[in-house]
Amino acid sequence: MVYHVLAVGDVVGEPGLRHLERTLRPLQKLKNIAFTVVNGENASGVGLSREQAERIRDAGADAVTLGNHAFGKSQIADFLEDTAWLLRPANFTGRAPGHGCEIFDLGGVRVRVMNLIGRCDLSWGADNPFTTADALLSRGEADFTLVDFHAEATSEKLAMSYYLDGRVSALWGTHTHVPTADERVCAAGTGYLTDLGMTGPVESVLGVDPRQSVEGFLGGLPGRFRSAEGPCKLQGAIFTLDSATGLCTAVERVDIR
Repeated sequence: MVYHVLAVGDVVGEPGLRHLERTLRPLQKLKNIAFTVVNGENASGVGLSREQAERIRDAGADAVTLGNHAFGKSQIADFLEDTAWLLRPANFTGRAPGHGCEIFDLGGVRVRVMNLIGRCDLSWGADNPFTTADALLSRGEADFTLVDFHAEATSEKLAMSYYLDGRVSALWGTHTHVPTADERVCAAGTGYLTDLGMTGPVESVLGVDPRQSVEGFLGGLPGRFRSAEGPCKLQGAIFTLDSATGLCTAVERVDIR
């Protein structure tokens, strides 16, 4: 049996969140999506609140992943501890609240979702994401394993795809907010995309008001990030998974405006 899994790129600000709420369920219906993972770490610009996490869930996400801004809103800590579907990077220090891996039951089909963060120019204080992945794969049984690798460096994401090829169903990158055009099924059957892109304003710099971003590069003091306004996009990818093998047969990028 074939299952279609949707991965949605980083939701940025209130405009991105509203666009997700408008477009996610129609996309799920159109593409016969069985399971959806949404990265929500920028819903507040930097981090997300409990209310925003619940809005992403209500919009249609089965799992919500985070990244380097997981604790941008400190009040999310208790919610992370108590909420199975909200994941922060698993290779954060063990003192951090929350968890980074969960197995979901889809009526007999078990889906493991794993959230990792890269260390190359992003989070050097984190544990090794490669060995963390090994440890998590040894815990529990799942028919499919999905990995959101929140990382800066293309090289680190690509290396992870080779390291986990054939051991996970799908691996995608988040964090850079710009979609890559390298979707593929790797040699041993893992679906891969270096970066999903983002869910947020089209006319922006990674979701931020362009004027504010330019001011920062000119040497000014732009202040707290402001979300851009105007039309938005939802970017991500659909992975077609075969329950007989637990692996991927096709990857399709999506861009809904």
